[in-house]
Amino acid sequence: MLTRRLTLAGALALGLALPAAAQDTAPKIPVVASFSILGDFVTQVGGDRVEVTTLVGPNGDAHVFQPAPGDAKKVAGAQIVFVNGLGFEGWIDRLVKASGTKAEIVVATNGIAPRAMAKEDEEGHDHASHDHGKGDEEHDHDDHAKKDGHDYDHGGHDHGGVDPHAWQSVANAQVYVANIRDALIAADPAGKAAYEANAAAYTARLQALDAEVKAAVATIPENNRRIITSHDAFGYFGAAYGVEFIAPQGVSTDSEASAKDVARIIRQIKAAKIPAVFMENISDPRLVKRIAKETKAKVGGELFSDALSDDKGPASTYIDMMKNNVAQLSSALSS
Repeated sequence: MLTRRLTLAGALALGLALPAAAQDTAPKIPVVASFSILGDFVTQVGGDRVEVTTLVGPNGDAHVFQPAPGDAKKVAGAQIVFVNGLGFEGWIDRLVKASGTKAEIVVATNGIAPRAMAKEDEEGHDHASHDHGKGDEEHDHDDHAKKDGHDYDHGGHDHGGVDPHAWQSVANAQVYVANIRDALIAADPAGKAAYEANAAAYTARLQALDAEVKAAVATIPENNRRIITSHDAFGYFGAAYGVEFIAPQGVSTDSEASAKDVARIIRQIKAAKIPAVFMENISDPRLVKRIAKETKAKVGGELFSDALSDDKGPASTYIDMMKNNVAQLSSALSS
């Protein structure tokens, strides 16, 4: 009798273990994300069902990224390629074409109203447009890009007049998550329940993060909510949370600030008594340090704009990145 019980118990244990073992050995969906922040979004939603490869890794600058032959191989082997769109990856069309991939190209910003880039008049004054509208022609352009994976980069590093850094608003991050969820479900219908559960849980965390960022900014005196950063990557953050960002390099790091730009910003800092300048993890800090030296503005901590940190850094996930950035802002501007 004891032997029969042991045998039965062993059989039950083996039977219970089989589904888990089968699940562990099921092939994961190979997906590619263009840069580290997007890669984190895909990892959060895909969970154990996806194998995520990121092209531009931690602390990498997607504006000046030059794909290597190995990157074409990664894209060729993917089932889905997730890109930011809005002109962020000026190199992606060439890479997709060179790879010959049959992967679905998914623009993760689809449905997000883009923010217009700041424009400069003849006298050198910035006129940042916060028009969140999007014309029919641009909508058609994005729809075409999502279908065939081409033409969404506007060519080179020209962002087509729009700011591509949409993830800097946590509300926008939730749109990224929904787009990623839907794309994964379309590619892997068997994982629908898992993708929906992962996306719902992560969205709840993002909603809590959004409230946390708003609360932290509210503690900063309103007159202090003006800072200098290396390049114009924080426009969506500024519009969402009421902080003014001024950047000598414009929306891309692919061009150097002119002497005229730097002189104008130095005058602006002195006239408006802007309290702090911040460095970014993807930018050369010498420009910010020079501006700080000439204006006596406080040098704040390091902000993460276009890339996460590595695993040992303070911003190895999107949520950690946003928490780090708002903590750095609060520390430098609250006094």
